[in-house]
Formats: sequence, C-alpha cells, structure tokens
Amino acid sequence: MSIYQKFCTEMIDEEGNLKKLTLDYPHNFNFAYDVVDAIAEETPDKRALVWCNTENEEHIFTFEDISKYSNQMANVFRQAGIGRGDRVLLVLKRHYEYWFAAVALHKLGAVMIPATHMLTVKDFVYRIKASKVKGVVCTAQNDVPEKIKASLKEAGMQAKLWCIQAEVEEFENLTEAMKTADSELARAETLATDPMMLYFTSGTTGNPKGVIHDFTYPLAHIVTAKYWQQAEEGGLHFTVAETGWAKASWGKIYGQWLVGSAVMVYDFDNFDPKQLTAIINRYGVTSFCAPPTVYRYLVRKGIPEMPSLKHASTAGEMLAPEVFRKFTEGTGLPLCEGYGQTETTLLMANFKGKEPVEGSMGTVSPFYHIELLDKQGAPVAVGEVGEVVIVPPENGRQPGVFCGYLDNEEQYNHVWRGGVYHTGDAAYRDENGLYWFHGRFDDIIKTGGFRVGPYEVENVLMEHPGVVECSVIGVPDALRGQAIKAVIVLGAGFTPSKELELEIKDFCNRKLAEYKWIRIVEFVEEMPKTISGKIKKTVLREGNN
Repeated sequence: MSIYQKFCTEMIDEEGNLKKLTLDYPHNFNFAYDVVDAIAEETPDKRALVWCNTENEEHIFTFEDISKYSNQMANVFRQAGIGRGDRVLLVLKRHYEYWFAAVALHKLGAVMIPATHMLTVKDFVYRIKASKVKGVVCTAQNDVPEKIKASLKEAGMQAKLWCIQAEVEEFENLTEAMKTADSELARAETLATDPMMLYFTSGTTGNPKGVIHDFTYPLAHIVTAKYWQQAEEGGLHFTVAETGWAKASWGKIYGQWLVGSAVMVYDFDNFDPKQLTAIINRYGVTSFCAPPTVYRYLVRKGIPEMPSLKHASTAGEMLAPEVFRKFTEGTGLPLCEGYGQTETTLLMANFKGKEPVEGSMGTVSPFYHIELLDKQGAPVAVGEVGEVVIVPPENGRQPGVFCGYLDNEEQYNHVWRGGVYHTGDAAYRDENGLYWFHGRFDDIIKTGGFRVGPYEVENVLMEHPGVVECSVIGVPDALRGQAIKAVIVLGAGFTPSKELELEIKDFCNRKLAEYKWIRIVEFVEEMPKTISGKIKKTVLREGNN
C-alpha cells in the first residue's frame, strides 16, 4: 500500500478509471513529517531520489537519507532563526540539496520560494523585496552568489545566506554546516492551512505575481502523479524541469513520493536529447514527463529504444500533432497531454485508462469541478469556446488551488469573482467529452467575424520543416478587423525570403479553414520571452499596432 492512500479516498469505476478523489488529512498535515519521515520510519531503505550529473557523479538517496539530511539542514536553519512563516529563497538548479532544503523548510513551517538561476539582479531584487526574504540558499554556479549579494544591496535588505558545496564570501557553507548539525528534529507546530511555498509566475504582462500554496498542495498532486504521469509504486519517474519552476513540484517530489515512486534527477545545463535517453536507459526510468520542446528535439534527432519506459506525458505548451504521431511511432507510447497552472495542480489530462487523443487536453480531473463559461458567466454549449473556471465545493475552498497572491488581495478577489476561479484560459469541449485548448482569452484572434485560437494555426505551422519556433497573433486589418500573422524563427539551412514566405503560407493554408488562413509572415532571429520561456505575445502585438 502506498502512503497516499492514508490521505484520500478514490472512487474507481468498473473499468478501473478514477471517478472521484477526495482528501482526508489531519489539521496539521505536513508532507515532510507525514510522508517523508513516515516512509523513512516504515521502509528506511526505500529509494527516494536517483541523482546524476554531466560529470558522471551519482548519488542514490533513500527516504532515511532524505529524512536525516533534511533534519540536519532544518537544524542549521533553525539555529539561524528561520522558523514558521519565514520566507527562504531557494536557487538550487537541479542539485540534490534542493530536496533536502524543501523538506527541511516544510519541517520548520517556513515558506520556500523556488527560483531559477537564470534570473537577473533586477529579477532577484523584485522577488527579495516583495517577499521580504529572511534567508537565501543557492548554488555557487552561474554567478548566483554575486547576483544575490548585489540584489540585497540594491534592495537595502539583509538576509541569512547559505551556499552549497563551496566557500563563498558572506555565505555560510551549508554542506559543511550540516555535517555537525543534529540529525534528530522535534516536530514543529504547523497547520495544513499555513503557507508552504511561494512561486513567482512570469506572466506575459506586468511584474510576476506571487502565488501562495498551503500544506495541502502536495496531496492535490496525487492525481498528477498516479493518474496522469502514471508514476508507480517502486518505479522511477523522470520529469525534465529545473527546481525554480512549478513543474518541479508537479513532477519531482510530492505526488511521486506519495504514490511510492522514486524520482530521477539529471543535473545538466545544456539540453542534449541523446543524454536524456541515455539516462532513461541507464537507470531504468519507468515514467517520463517533459515539455513539448524536449519531444520535438527527440523526434527530430531520432528516438532510440527505451525498453524500461512505460509511460510518457507532456505539458507546459501545446504539442504539435506531428510530434505526437512521430513519438508514438518511434516508441509505441502515446503522449498524454495535461493542463494546469502555477496557481493550481493538474486540471485536465489524458488520464490512465483512456486512449490519449493527439492535441487534446483530455478530460477534467476527477479532483476538480470545472466548467466552461461565457463572458456572462453562463455555461457554453458543446463545441463553443468558453473560459475554464473551477467551481469550489460547497463546504469551502478547493485544495490544490492557491490560497492567495502575495500582497495583492484585489487581484485574488478578481480571479475569484462570481464565486469561481477564473483561469483566463479558453477551451471548448467536443461531442466525445474531450477538451481542447483555444488559447489565453487575451490571445484569441477575432477575424472576419470568427474567433481563432492561435494554437490551432501554430500546430500546423510547426509541421513545416523550416519552422523551429512560431507565434501567431492578430494584427489590425481594415477588412477583417484582425488578420492572422505568423512570427517565425527558422531552422538551420533556411533563409528568409519572399519565396519561403509564400511556401509556408501555402503549406499551412492548404491545411486550414479559410478563416484561419495566415495573411502575414514575419521572420525573426528570436522571440521575446518571459524568464520561464513563454513567448510574449503582448510584445509581438505591440509591435504591430
């Protein structure tokens, strides 16, 4: 029996599909004590984390190891004055110390703030000031310590500073400090409703919003891990994500450990598809999740055999049908797409037990009550585009949905207007009950009286061999209101020309309904992007108004 079953009730239909999942947890539920330490107590040698890097270093950690090292780290933090409600910034890339630090901070009831090492000084200043951090734990790589010191100076603030595996001026060497710290830790008082983590989401407009999740958040990822990623008891799950992003919480710790799966971590800087598949085969990875970009590379470079792999999933952006088909042809594994936000856990997916449909977000998670509403708040008919909204249960707040925006109650109330959570995402449901992403509501193109989701056109564009990256926007047009414009980054061996522009238009428009035709093409060297890699459509639109 996996430990997750202590905290939930699953309703399964006669075909073995999940129909409903309800949580049942104590008022002081804490993932670190009630999951990590509990597994360590019951099965100390159970594998938790398999870690390797590009230098051929390797470490395999048991739950007993994670429990012990997190206790030591927690004692170092506690001695420095870190306690319940204090905010600590973690900039640890894919280093294994992230897992010790996350569990240690949970044990203290402190709020962890994962962040990527790619942030600039300006980015760090904003996060440090907004969250009033009390401590920072960081990598010694990529000039991160220098950026942190410069950020604190610019912010006019002080914080306790730790660096791992290195001696850095003004930073305590956390690796050394842990060695003399006590490996026993008395349970701290925390509540399930306490803030546990804070993610800064990089939106396409304005400053990033601080998204706060409480201690029930890990439990909401049971569905993510078991029924979408199909991580399994005794298996090894590999999600490609840096720890600074919410994707790490989705695929590298909570749900996976709850359902009894170990987590595979490959610590690298530069993505190489051959290395990823070598890791999968070397360690016998059983389930794999990566953004569509990774699958695109795999398909283009050729997919080797991966005999241990039983399941593959993807999320983060729309997946081109061509990539879905070629990956399935090469591996025999269909790609299961999923959908959710930093503010939520998994909302829709191609779930276990159902045949995945290329391009579809699948069906609604049995953990949530989700509806598609029009701008007046009324449900839309089958085939009509509506906003994805979450309807909370009658008895209160929906676990898995964030509990607040940092110091922005007005924005929080806005997204919860009308008693439902507004995702801002547009989708439609077909006659088979499958959901299809249509774009952000702000990104919908209104052309000639029709509404066009940019992803419909982008999926076709990505099938052209010359297109490496693309973004489709609506631009002012006297005849149609808006015309559809494709902004394209070309691959090696392709040069911008009028001939290529016409070829791409013809290639796509033959496959698209006339009202979705591309009218304008622009070739660019690179796309404007957020720090998380999302294309800033607002910037592209601003240049065309």
